[in-house]
Amino acid sequence: MTFFTVQRNGRPATTADLAPLAFAGYAHFTATQVREGRIRGLDLHLERLRGASMVLFGQALPDDRVRSHLRAAIEAGPADVSLTATVYSPAGEFTAAGDDLGLDVLIRTGPASSGPAGPLALAVVEHERTLAALKHVGEVAKTYYLRQAVSQGFHDAAFVDRAGRFSEATIWNLAFWDGTAVVWPEAEMLGGTMMGIVRRQLDRLGVPQLVRKITPTDLPDLSGGVVMNSWTPGIAVHRIGTVPLPEAPSFVELLHSAYHAEPLTVP
Repeated sequence: MTFFTVQRNGRPATTADLAPLAFAGYAHFTATQVREGRIRGLDLHLERLRGASMVLFGQALPDDRVRSHLRAAIEAGPADVSLTATVYSPAGEFTAAGDDLGLDVLIRTGPASSGPAGPLALAVVEHERTLAALKHVGEVAKTYYLRQAVSQGFHDAAFVDRAGRFSEATIWNLAFWDGTAVVWPEAEMLGGTMMGIVRRQLDRLGVPQLVRKITPTDLPDLSGGVVMNSWTPGIAVHRIGTVPLPEAPSFVELLHSAYHAEPLTVP
C-alpha cells in the first residue's frame, strides 16, 4: 500500500499537534518534488526556510536539523512524492510573544505531481502579495483569483502590480522568451526555488537571460511564455488576457532540460 506522511519535528504528527494549526496563518513553507528519495535544489530550499524564518521569527533552525526532518519524512513513504515543509512557532498567530519557544517543522508528503499539461490561458489581475519575497501561508487571494479566473473561462491568473508590471501568477513564477533570451519579469515577487534552479542551469548552459519590466502591452512582442513552480520547470501559456502567445515548444524543452541538469541530492 502506498503510504504518505505528516510529521512534526521528524515524528508522526498527532491530532494534538495538528489541532492548533487548523486555523493558523503565520508560517512559511517550501514545496518540492522528491524523486528516488532525493531533491533537486536542496540548498535553495534550505536557504528559503532559513531566510523566511529570520524575517518572520527572528531566528532560524539549523540546516542539519531541517535536513534530518526531511530525511525522516522521505524515508517514511514512497521514493517519489510531493513534499511540503512548513516552519512555524508554537506560540501561534495574533501574538508578539513566543520568540523563546523555538520553531517547529511540519512536513507533509503526497502523490508525486508534474502539474497540468497545458497550454494555459491566464487572466490578468492587479494584485500585490504582502511580503511578496516570502512563501508564506494564509494567502486567500491566490485561491480567490484562481476561482475568479476559472469562472471567466481561464485556467489561472497572472498578477500585475500597481505600475502595470507582470510579477507572478497565483502559485507560479512567470518566464518569457523573446526569441533569443529567457526574460524574467522585473517586479516584487517570490523567487521560486524552481526559478533558481532553472536560472543557474541556464547560466551553466550559456543561455542568455534578461530581467526587465513586462507589461500587457509588451506581450505581442514576445515569442512565448510559461509558468513554473515546484511541480514543473515550464508549462506553456498560450494566452494572457486577450493576447495570444506562441506555445514555443523549444522554449519549454529548454527549461525542462535545464531543470534535469540539476543534480538530485539526498537531504
